[in-house]
Amino acid sequence: MSAKRALILVDVQNDFLPGGSLAVPEGDRIIPVLNRYIALFHRAGLPIYATRDWHPEQTRHFQAYGGLWPPHCVQGTRGAEFHPDLNLTPETIIISKGMDPNEDSYSGFQGRTADGVEFAEELKRRGIEHLYVGGVATDYCVRHTVLDARRLGFRVTVLEDAIRGVDLTPGDSERALREMADAGAALARFEDVAREISPSAEEAPR
Repeated sequence: MSAKRALILVDVQNDFLPGGSLAVPEGDRIIPVLNRYIALFHRAGLPIYATRDWHPEQTRHFQAYGGLWPPHCVQGTRGAEFHPDLNLTPETIIISKGMDPNEDSYSGFQGRTADGVEFAEELKRRGIEHLYVGGVATDYCVRHTVLDARRLGFRVTVLEDAIRGVDLTPGDSERALREMADAGAALARFEDVAREISPSAEEAPR
């Protein structure tokens, strides 16, 4: 089994889920599925990364300062925390993005580890070549992260049973999926990934 794979959880934060300030419709429904992926990768000894928006209070990303969005995922707030039902392992590596008040930073590849290492450099240091990506939102941060990963030469599998979109314009998520596939990303569901990672992993707890 290859040691060059990693699971990427994109922005599974309170503000992006029902009850949050910028909630993705039914975004909480993917959490049990993401937990199955976390258990699968953890048992296989593969790295798990969780990206997060980590905005300052004032940023051009927010409507009050010329951006598109209401305030969300402000550093140190409950809205910026990962959803409490997401079973992150202690070994999960956090990638923070959106700290620069002059950048939107949709892509995880605009983020850094707690030690300040750029995400792409972190993956290269570990020899990771194949990313499995789930989270929110399909048409924004998932899309940008996947497209950047492909541009940088990573193999990418989009976890289509573990993503949800905003659909600010109806059909945005569907168009994002087509764009990611056209860029060379594969689409897969849990059973497909389980067979790749470990033949016995399909019995992972739900």
